Amino acid sequence: MHDSLRRFKTEFFKALAHPTRIRILELLRAGEMSVNELQTKLEIESSGVSQQLAVLRNRNIVEARKEGTSVYYRVRDPQVFELLDVARRIFNAALIDTQSMLEQLEEEGASEDPPERTTRRAYARAP
Repeated sequence: MHDSLRRFKTEFFKALAHPTRIRILELLRAGEMSVNELQTKLEIESSGVSQQLAVLRNRNIVEARKEGTSVYYRVRDPQVFELLDVARRIFNAALIDTQSMLEQLEEEGASEDPPERTTRRAYARAP
């Protein structure tokens, strides 16, 4: 793979690597929104919204159109939502695996009572 393509991919994923930008994309899934609407839903300052939108716009993830004094944003390519959906499934699977491991640890802990646990419990019960 060429370095320029790697850099492009890296910059694309960097643009997605912020909770506010992910939230903006989730909000835009419903359709085009103005900066004011996004600000209200995100409950952050307009400068913060504009800053995050600029990052997404610079990576061609969103595009803007002006109508009167309002600027409206929409996701440029709906495949971005597919990418977010795949990421959500990956994260969900990882969380399920982690939850399963935690349950196994709890079961092991219940069946084994290591000396340090017994000691801690004894101290906790002491007056």
